[in-house]
Amino acid sequence: MASAREEDDVRNFHRQAKGKIGMSLMFPIETREDLAKTYTPGVAIPARDIAADPEKVWKLTGRRNRVAVVSDGSAVLGLGNVGPLAALPVMEGKAALFKQCADIDAFPIVLSTQDVDAIVATVKAIAPSFGGINLEDIAAPRCFEVEERLKRELDIPVFHDDQHGTAIVVLAGLLNALKVARRSTSRSDVPHIRIVMSGAGAAGTAIARILLSQGFTNILIVDRNGIISRKRADLNSEAKMFLAAATNPGSIEGGLQEAMEGSDVFIGVSAPNLVTKDMVRSMAKDPIIFALANPDPEILPTDAKDAGAFIVASGRSDFPNQVNNLLAFPGVFRGALDAGAREITEKMKLAAALALAACVLEPTVEKILPDPLEKEVATKIAEAVRKAAE
Repeated sequence: MASAREEDDVRNFHRQAKGKIGMSLMFPIETREDLAKTYTPGVAIPARDIAADPEKVWKLTGRRNRVAVVSDGSAVLGLGNVGPLAALPVMEGKAALFKQCADIDAFPIVLSTQDVDAIVATVKAIAPSFGGINLEDIAAPRCFEVEERLKRELDIPVFHDDQHGTAIVVLAGLLNALKVARRSTSRSDVPHIRIVMSGAGAAGTAIARILLSQGFTNILIVDRNGIISRKRADLNSEAKMFLAAATNPGSIEGGLQEAMEGSDVFIGVSAPNLVTKDMVRSMAKDPIIFALANPDPEILPTDAKDAGAFIVASGRSDFPNQVNNLLAFPGVFRGALDAGAREITEKMKLAAALALAACVLEPTVEKILPDPLEKEVATKIAEAVRKAAE
């Protein structure tokens, strides 16, 4: 937890920054000739060109470099359903990182509705201004339907970062962690790696999907009611029914404690303090812990290490191995925009994950991922995503 002084420092930073982002001109408007080109009468020329051929919007406007960062405020960080106004500083921060890391002009859009139809209609209505849509901090299961509908109905990339950005970074980190732990990641060997996941919401579902796509099938996913399995009669969402069918091949029952016994990897995207030292001790030799609940993880990295964890990652910047979506989303969107992609495909996400893992040439126990502020990361991911798109 932050101290009172640290909290005051953050408040003062936001007060002085007045929003963290702003708008700047691509060129100065200093003469009447500049004015005539920028606005009337000159601006009628590109307007007519686009009216005759809508595809020219990509070359005659800034649409190709603009992303909308959209939230309904229903799942903001670890704060929960705090609403659109409280979501605004988070969306502004996301927009600032788009610009800093990938030179993308991103605009925070917070919505005063949490109705799926209204969210979809609103985003569709503003989409002509943007080259991509980044959905952010929208609670499950609503986020699944919102994203799927927008992907079907729009011809620009739609990407729910809480799902796919997290999944990309987790896969990259896990591949490097398994390398350090001397566990094979070949297609024939990964089914034997037992992974326990706590949390079956947006991030958990996306992580499970990308792991499954890489052959990790021995996965146990635990929600509030225990291990998800085909035997559960209380699975009331399409996402959880998919997880029940695709994971837990042995139909193991019980809770988190039972799931953890003998497992190789724990991935937490759930809630603080769910994992005990005894649970870590019950895992296989040299276990890997990704405790990613924010701001307080399922188990503190120091406690996990004390209990025998070999590699520990968290969402925190004050410990090694920070799993941060900043490692993924700027490069993913930069690559998609540069390619003129109409969607972000599974192939593009996998390319991003592999490129991110490769950014660490020699992974170690305390460095399975690059630092989130390493500038070349977004460039390398963008290039991989662009190639996958093309």
